[in-house]
Amino acid sequence: MIPNILLVDNDPSTQLGFSKYFSRTGYTIWTASSLAEGRIAFLSQLFDALLLDLKLPDGNGIDWIPELREKYPEMAIIVITGAGDIPIAVEAMRRGADHFLTKPVKLTELVVFLQKSLELRSWKQRNLAQERLARKGEPYFGESPNIKKMMELTSLAAANDSPVLILGETGIGKGVLARWIHEHGSRASTPFVELNCSGLRGELLASELFGHVKGAFTSAVKERQGLLDIADGGTLFLDEIGDMDLSIQAQFLKVVEEKQYRRLGEVIVRRSDFRLLCASNKDLPQEVKEGRFRNDLFFRINVFPIHIPSLRERKGDLKGLILHLIKSLEKALPEPSQEIMHLLENYSWPGNIRELRNVLERGLLLSQGKPLAIEHFPGLAPSASLVKESPRSFQLDSLEANHIKSVLNHFGGDTQKAAEALGISRASLYRKMKKFPKK
Repeated sequence: MIPNILLVDNDPSTQLGFSKYFSRTGYTIWTASSLAEGRIAFLSQLFDALLLDLKLPDGNGIDWIPELREKYPEMAIIVITGAGDIPIAVEAMRRGADHFLTKPVKLTELVVFLQKSLELRSWKQRNLAQERLARKGEPYFGESPNIKKMMELTSLAAANDSPVLILGETGIGKGVLARWIHEHGSRASTPFVELNCSGLRGELLASELFGHVKGAFTSAVKERQGLLDIADGGTLFLDEIGDMDLSIQAQFLKVVEEKQYRRLGEVIVRRSDFRLLCASNKDLPQEVKEGRFRNDLFFRINVFPIHIPSLRERKGDLKGLILHLIKSLEKALPEPSQEIMHLLENYSWPGNIRELRNVLERGLLLSQGKPLAIEHFPGLAPSASLVKESPRSFQLDSLEANHIKSVLNHFGGDTQKAAEALGISRASLYRKMKKFPKK
């Protein structure tokens, strides 16, 4: 990406000379004539470097440096000062500036300082990303052939900045994969901003994305920053984008194409340099055919599609996932017995990894620190009546139906609690109930 530089200096000749020189040398340069204008510039743009004059019409730039360093810890800050103000420049570095130069500034010398500062910024970003990964630990995806193929694609996605569309059933870990892509990419030290499009509609979704000014709509009682503001320079992850309203899809398409937007009720055009990741559990081409999703937006987000296979499609990964989840939930617990592993491996897991985690967490709570046993997994253990039934009872659809019925009975028919325990949405539960095998 072309580095963005902000020059804050009230001398018109300095602004003109710097703008011409840096534009020719491959930088994008913005200018401001005061501290107030500089602050406004940061509202609409993220900068890689700041060239700051200390003596400005509305104050001394040195007082702004600590605030900038706190908000933008990796941004390069180079102070420009008069020859007689060396002690002040040294104090500016103590407060957080990277370098200082005295006027008149030699532009060739400034470029060298700038390049070194940008290299330092890049080094800081990599270090922060490595520290974050070391603290958090890597998620476990599996070792099956189709997962290895998926991770090859995922590594390619992390190595570039193109939009990625992650597809897969509910509860399969689309959000985890999106965060992995972000944390292994060039923007790892920048914000990862996530929004689930299925939970918001109309103005509320638009406000969440774009932000709004006071009075933009009935409940807009004060100005609000949108997620596009927050994601500037980082990654925007839109989960369940297939549920986005058509009206918002049209507005968001323009944002994807131009990286420009307006807050609701505002005429100012803002910019956001974000990396876009999307996810959906829907068949988006079918949604396009049926008019529920825009064809042009689908083509814009479907640049690099990645499909996560369900647990049913990769039973070989189940043991590793079980051990990984148990370790993350209860480190001191011994490995489950073969009987327990057989029980868990022979269930179809309609709610995928989310359901698996919920079942394991519930089992650990019921076990109260003791070794896991069959009775700690109510609803999963096959009943005596099931064994007496026909061979059809052992087919996946029958096993899934029996488990769902058992969970529903456990919660007294409460579909909301049953859906949460299964790790699926209420709508998904209703769809599965409609498909119960007929006796």
